[in-house]
Amino acid sequence: MEFSPYRKVTQMTSAKIDLNGKTLDLPVITGSEGEKALDITHLRKETGYITYDPGYVNTGSCSSDITFIDGEKGILRYRGIPIEELAVSASFLDVCYLLIYGRLPSETEVGEFAEQVTHHTMIHEDFKRFFDGYPMNAHPMGVLASTVAALSTFYPQGGNNDLDLNILRLLAKMKTLAAFAYKKSTGQPFMYPRNDLNFEENFLYMMFAVPAESYEPNKAIVDSLRLLLILHADHEQNCSTSTVRMVGSSGANLFISIAAGIAALSGRLHGGANQKVIEMLEMIQGDNGDYEKYVKMAKDRKSDFRLFGFGHRVYKNFDPRAKILKASADKVLNELGIDDPLLEIAKELEEIALKDEFFLERNLYPNVDFYSGIIYRALGIPTSMFTVMFALGRLPGWIAQWKELREDSKWRIYRPRQIYTGRTPDDLKDGV
Repeated sequence: MEFSPYRKVTQMTSAKIDLNGKTLDLPVITGSEGEKALDITHLRKETGYITYDPGYVNTGSCSSDITFIDGEKGILRYRGIPIEELAVSASFLDVCYLLIYGRLPSETEVGEFAEQVTHHTMIHEDFKRFFDGYPMNAHPMGVLASTVAALSTFYPQGGNNDLDLNILRLLAKMKTLAAFAYKKSTGQPFMYPRNDLNFEENFLYMMFAVPAESYEPNKAIVDSLRLLLILHADHEQNCSTSTVRMVGSSGANLFISIAAGIAALSGRLHGGANQKVIEMLEMIQGDNGDYEKYVKMAKDRKSDFRLFGFGHRVYKNFDPRAKILKASADKVLNELGIDDPLLEIAKELEEIALKDEFFLERNLYPNVDFYSGIIYRALGIPTSMFTVMFALGRLPGWIAQWKELREDSKWRIYRPRQIYTGRTPDDLKDGV
């Protein structure tokens, strides 16, 4: 992928680095939103040195047209469109199309895309054998990762036509696999998708419908799910997204690469944060709802307790997704007539965090996980499925990132370096 004209990515000036008497000019790359980076592509070749950056927190592994984040200002945009606008007016499939193909679909394309996704929602009957092999207590994320990987054996990838078809298949079938993973954990029979329902309605039907009983998804629940999926659709180069890119860089197919992203997301430091929020709120509720006690513990350096759902690795301001979900949480609980004591505790914690100097000085604003768990809980989705819901929302972003990598004219396999600190042959001679 060459630098696109509409991104106005330019190389301006350079930085000089002196190593052992040799001066090297490092081009300065400036992105369309003003981000600056030193291009060290030739550093090792010219000097023999590499950079040391644990966790890659100061390393730009790619250039991308997909998502822009400004953590200081609390900005999130998909393909240049503010998340606030998409949350109001877009469907989840609109956002899928936007992220994967670079623009919002036309009116004709909206209908065609939705119809194609619906057409591919059914999974092969042989997949039932996979689910028969999992124990009932298997975590849904493990089931989801392995079944998504198994899609590659049913739909091998050939040319570009196969790629577009496999993108449709994955968007359609992952929600079926996710719903079936939940049904497996409850021991209930699988519910096949319905072609008369939209994306969100279909997923809720497969999750909660049972044979011989009518089920029509509640509109408030459907819209809340739409919002949650959109807000999780992409978030730049995080752990799971970078995993998708790294696996894809080897030439691995779409299904295998996405399965790797699901595996990365399953980690407690990444996708499990909203589950931690619910567990924390339940713990406070079980302690007579004494949230002030836990705020004091969070401030105490000697205490091991921490408040989940506050602060973000990227955002040093209010997470824009949290602002949207805060209003949604109030709305959906009111419309469903749910009086959730956990929401009241959450509101009290939020009020303290937005006024208390301890939180303000440390930029510990409520993040997206703070409210998403409460909404999932209101929708009747169990905590074991929270990370699966995250993966379902993040799917179009992963696909877009994988596709962007593979279309990059400079595409090469990811191959990070290391600083070796182990034993040497001399150490072995000395008996070390």
